Amino acid sequence: MIPERCKVEQFFAEWDAGVEHIACASDVDGLSMQELLQLADPEARALWDELDLGYTDTLGHPLLREAIVEQYARMAVGEVTVCGGGAAEALFLLAHVLLKPGDHALVVWPAFESLFRIAPALGASVTPIALDAEHGWRLDLDAVRQALRPDTKAIFVNFPHNPTGALPSRQEFEQLLALAREAGVTVVSDEVYRGLEYDPATTLPAACDLDEQAVSIGVMSKGYGLAGLRIGWLATRDQAITEAARRLKDYTTVCASAPAEILSLIALRAGPQLLERSRRLILANLPLAESFFAGHSDAFEWAAPKAGPMAFPRLRLPVPVEAFVADVAREKGVLFLPGTIFDMTDNRLRVGLGRSSLPAALERVDDFLTARR
Repeated sequence: MIPERCKVEQFFAEWDAGVEHIACASDVDGLSMQELLQLADPEARALWDELDLGYTDTLGHPLLREAIVEQYARMAVGEVTVCGGGAAEALFLLAHVLLKPGDHALVVWPAFESLFRIAPALGASVTPIALDAEHGWRLDLDAVRQALRPDTKAIFVNFPHNPTGALPSRQEFEQLLALAREAGVTVVSDEVYRGLEYDPATTLPAACDLDEQAVSIGVMSKGYGLAGLRIGWLATRDQAITEAARRLKDYTTVCASAPAEILSLIALRAGPQLLERSRRLILANLPLAESFFAGHSDAFEWAAPKAGPMAFPRLRLPVPVEAFVADVAREKGVLFLPGTIFDMTDNRLRVGLGRSSLPAALERVDDFLTARR
């Protein structure tokens, strides 16, 4: 079955080419090829220079999987599967592995569409677990507990969170995993923003390290600034999930791009340096965004994020957020993402904090608001 259309991709397809500033990006400024290759160690550089452009290992290059495993505390190379279609492929595979017609899943809300749009196409039902906006987008564990059913097979979570920048405490995250374990439910933890916490002390352990049944998903797109590589992965100690996902992967991407794998290896070996670059971009923009939205408190209700390259303020103006976004895009060439893309109805919009062009974009929006006032 075909899932519902992906609203976020349709939105960017409609607006991307017509604006100068993407002020709602879910990633950071991308690296150039030259910048990345300058980070290569001798072994990785030799692999790049001598690269054979044939088929690659269906599970992922062994050295790449070793580099991925270095991010975890309890994982082995055989428990990691590289996905040539990014995190989106990993989520697609896991939905098919874990859910069948009549099954039930929970998903934190609002949510990236791959976390919840595939399940209904498979004949499964989904219950959203809304993060508490009034309390810093807190995860409501009681709501999770009450929503669990005998036919619940999976809980899809995403922390640090897109689009709100929410981040639970370690205790809350461990309690969530304990709830799932007790109920025999698999937690699928989308961790593509892990490493972009504003305070490194708040970094959560990977779900796959904490629980043998949980699955962690990672990607090169977000923290590493390498969305064009399209390399993601899934990691779990549950061998049945791994084997089923690999069988299905033989019918999706089969294997990853050879150049993308070696470039990802270079990036992961320089991982701390690249993550620090991304955090610097975000933390430079965060106070500028806070000052902008505070200066326009008549127009926006600011919701401070805790991690990641996004915030999710609410528009206070008496206009639908979609109309506001369209007007700013047409008049000022600045693109925000309306919360309706996430099926939200409270007039919120997503702001991206990871692009160096954000200060210039906010200046244009300031002009727009001043003229309208």
